[in-house]
Amino acid sequence: MPETANRPLRAALVGNPNCGKTSLFNQLTGSRQKVANYAGVTVERKEGSLTTPQGRSVRLLDLPGAYSLGATSPDEDVTRDVCMGRHAVEKQPDLMICVVSASNLRLHLRFMLELVQLGRPMLIVLNMMDEAGHLGLTIDVPGLASAIGVPIIPTISLRKSGVTNLLEALDKPEFAVPSALPDGANLHAQAGALIARFTNEGALKGDRLADRLDRWFLHPVWGPIILLVVLFFMFQTVFAWAQPLMSALETGVAALGQALVSPLPEGTLRSLLTDGVIAGAGTVIVFLPQILILFLWILTLEETGYLPRAAFLLDRIMALAGLSGRSFIPLLSSFACAIPGLMATRTIQNPRDRLVTILITPLMTCSARLPVYTLLIAAFVPRRTVFGFLGLQGLVLFGFYLVAIVSGILAARLMTRGVASNEHPLLLELPPYRRPNLKSIGLGLWQRAVMFLSRVGTIIVSLNVLLWALSSFPAPPPGAAGAPIDYSLAGRIGHWMLPIFAPIGFNWQICVSLIPGLAAREVAVSSLATVYALSATDDNAASQLMPLLSAHWSMATAFALLAWYVYAPQCISTLAVMRRETGSIKVVLGAAAYLFGLAYIAALLTYHVTRALTGAP
Repeated sequence: MPETANRPLRAALVGNPNCGKTSLFNQLTGSRQKVANYAGVTVERKEGSLTTPQGRSVRLLDLPGAYSLGATSPDEDVTRDVCMGRHAVEKQPDLMICVVSASNLRLHLRFMLELVQLGRPMLIVLNMMDEAGHLGLTIDVPGLASAIGVPIIPTISLRKSGVTNLLEALDKPEFAVPSALPDGANLHAQAGALIARFTNEGALKGDRLADRLDRWFLHPVWGPIILLVVLFFMFQTVFAWAQPLMSALETGVAALGQALVSPLPEGTLRSLLTDGVIAGAGTVIVFLPQILILFLWILTLEETGYLPRAAFLLDRIMALAGLSGRSFIPLLSSFACAIPGLMATRTIQNPRDRLVTILITPLMTCSARLPVYTLLIAAFVPRRTVFGFLGLQGLVLFGFYLVAIVSGILAARLMTRGVASNEHPLLLELPPYRRPNLKSIGLGLWQRAVMFLSRVGTIIVSLNVLLWALSSFPAPPPGAAGAPIDYSLAGRIGHWMLPIFAPIGFNWQICVSLIPGLAAREVAVSSLATVYALSATDDNAASQLMPLLSAHWSMATAFALLAWYVYAPQCISTLAVMRRETGSIKVVLGAAAYLFGLAYIAALLTYHVTRALTGAP
C-alpha cells in the first residue's frame, strides 16, 4: 500500500450516474466537504474527510459520474484520468471504491468491469439494496465477489446504519487487487453472464408503483400539465412560506444594526456602518428564505427522481427551439445559477447546439434575480388572492419565469433557423422513485446558504462600501441645497446616465444601482438601499426600502426595471465563464450586446404600455 502512517488513505468514489454515489459521499463525510473546480476545467471537484471506527483517517474524493472510461465529456475525462493516474494535478487514489446500483446491475456492472481491468486496489459497494429488495431481486453477493475477485459491500446510502459495513472494510490493512480479464474480452457479455449466474433478474416483479406514476408523469398530455402545476405551486410557496421568516430576519437585522451603531457618534464611521454595510448586506440577507425555499424544491425534485422525467417531457419543447433535449439540463441548472448551467453545456456534443444553448442560458432566471423580483413585486403588486386561492404575487413571479423561458425558446429558434442539428436524440436513464434523503437535502441547503452569505460578506459588502464612498464623497459645499448624494461621484454618474435610461422610466438612483449590479444581480437591491439611505432625510430609509420605493416610483418604472432584469446579462462571472467555455471574446461581446438590447427594448415597451394601462402621465 502506498499509504503511510503520516498520510491519510486516499480513496475515490467512482460509478455511473444515478448509483447513489453522492448520497453515499454525504453520508460518509457529512459537513466535512470541500467543493471547488479542477484546475483548467469547469468540472466540480468534491472532497471530504472521514475517520473509520478504528481511527484511520480517509480523504474521500467524489469523482464525476461516468458510464465508461472511453470518455465522451469533460466530466468523464476527469474520472478516466484520475483512475488511470494520468491527471495533471490529482494523484491516483490509493483505493477505488466502485459504487454499483443493485437495482440496475446490467448497466452498472459493465463500467465496474472496466475499472477491474485497471488492476488497482478496489472495493465494490453494492448500493441501494433496499430498492433491489423492493423489486424482488436477490443477489448472491459472496458468489459475485468471488467471481470478480474483489470484496463487495452491500449498502443503503440513505441510512446512517447502511454504511457501517463500508466503514469497517476501510479499516483493513490491505485491499484486494482484482485480476484483469483477458484482452479483448466482451465486457457486456461478461456482465450479462455474471447477472445470469448470481441474480434472479429474470424473475423480477418490477416496480409497480413506479410504473403507475410514470403512466401519469410521462403521459404526453397529463405529464406537462402536472409539471406546470408543480412549477406554479413552487413559485407560490416562494412568497407564502418565506414571508414569516423574512419578517423575522428583517426585525433581527434592524435590531442588530441599531445595537451596533447606537453607541457611535454621528460621523463618517456611523454612516459607513449604517448606510454602507448594514443597509447593503442587511437588505439582501432578508431574501435568504426565498432562495432556500426555491432550492428546497429543486433538491427535493432531484432526490425523488422527478427531474430527469421533466427533462424527458420537455425534449419535444426543446425541439421547437431547434435544439435537442440535451440542452434542457444546462438550462434547468441555470435557474439556480447560470455558471453551472454554462458548465453543463459540455455534455452537448454538437457545436451548434452547444453554442446556442450557451447564448440563451443567461435568459433563464437565476436565483440572484429573485431578490430584485420579490422586492419590486412585494412593493407594487398587492397581496391578494385570485380565483379565491391563488396568490397574485406568486402568479406574477411565475409569469416572469415563464416569460424568460418563452424568450429563450424564441431566441434559440431564431439562432437555429435554417441550420440543421446533428445532435443525437436524448437518451436518459430514469432513476427509480425514491424517498427524499433529508440529510442530503439539509446539507445541500446549508451549502447554498453558506455560498449566498459568503457573497453577502465579500462581493456585496465590498461593492456597497465602495458605493457608499462614491455616494459620500466629495461632500457638498457649505450651504448647498438638496441631498448630499447629489454632489457625490455616484450622484454625478447617475445623472450622466440618466439621458440614456430616462426613456424607459429609470431615475438616477436606478442608474447608479445598475453598475454594481453587474458584479452580482442581488447587489442591485443592496445598492438601492445604500443610495436611498444616503439621499433620504429619514434615518430609517434603509430598513424601509419597500415602502420608500412604492412611494417614489410609479408602477411603470417598477415593471420596466423588472423587464430589464428578465433580459439583462446576469453578472460579470457569467460572462467570464462564457468566455472560458467558448474561447471567443466575440461571442461574449455579441451575447452582451443582444441581451442588453433585449433588456432595453423590453423595459421601453413595458414602461410605456404600463403607463397607458394605468393612465399615468
